[in-house]
Amino acid sequence: MKQYKGLLFDLDGVIVDTAKYHYLAWKALADELGIPFSQTDNERLKGVSRMASLEIILEIDKRTMSKEEKEANCTKKNDLYVSYIKNLEKHEILPGVEAFLTDAREKGYKIALGSASKNSGLILDRLGIRSLFDEIIDGTKVTIAKPDPEVFVKGSEALGLEVGECIVFEDAIAGIEAAHNGGMKAVGIGLKSILVKADEVLPGFKGITIDDVIALL
Repeated sequence: MKQYKGLLFDLDGVIVDTAKYHYLAWKALADELGIPFSQTDNERLKGVSRMASLEIILEIDKRTMSKEEKEANCTKKNDLYVSYIKNLEKHEILPGVEAFLTDAREKGYKIALGSASKNSGLILDRLGIRSLFDEIIDGTKVTIAKPDPEVFVKGSEALGLEVGECIVFEDAIAGIEAAHNGGMKAVGIGLKSILVKADEVLPGFKGITIDDVIALL
């Protein structure tokens, strides 16, 4: 059996459902720009960087912007998002996540966050779980968006492990692809019908332990 030593977690939709706050912020910006933007459109933004997300929204309306305008609008969206997540509370951690992380740490696994978010530290602090992570690799440390594997490769390096020793937990198609592109197993969190490329799919972490995951892989 393969010896896994490290666990790499995406943030949004895996640890906490901040996706709703991203949607509200992008929706507010799109409304201001007069661009139609739905929850279905928002699915394309999951696991994608801020600038790439804005470009997808502009593409919906075949709109163009200068680099300066794009940067200003990305800043505006982030300011809105941060205003929402500053009010995050511990009960917003997704069911079973804290118990899963605690169990994995007690069993000797190294744990890192691998997220495109530049607000990861703030979110983990608001949720009171920063101490459960050995390393945080986020949008302040990576330059290439998923499905490029940079964030997860850097995560494994930060933990002092080989990529093949790590398991990635992701809720987005781009994140599953990023894990595979980096040579890692990917466990999807969500619906099997969407995360068809994942090595295994779980609906969530409630009642699940790391031993259960290892048995599946």
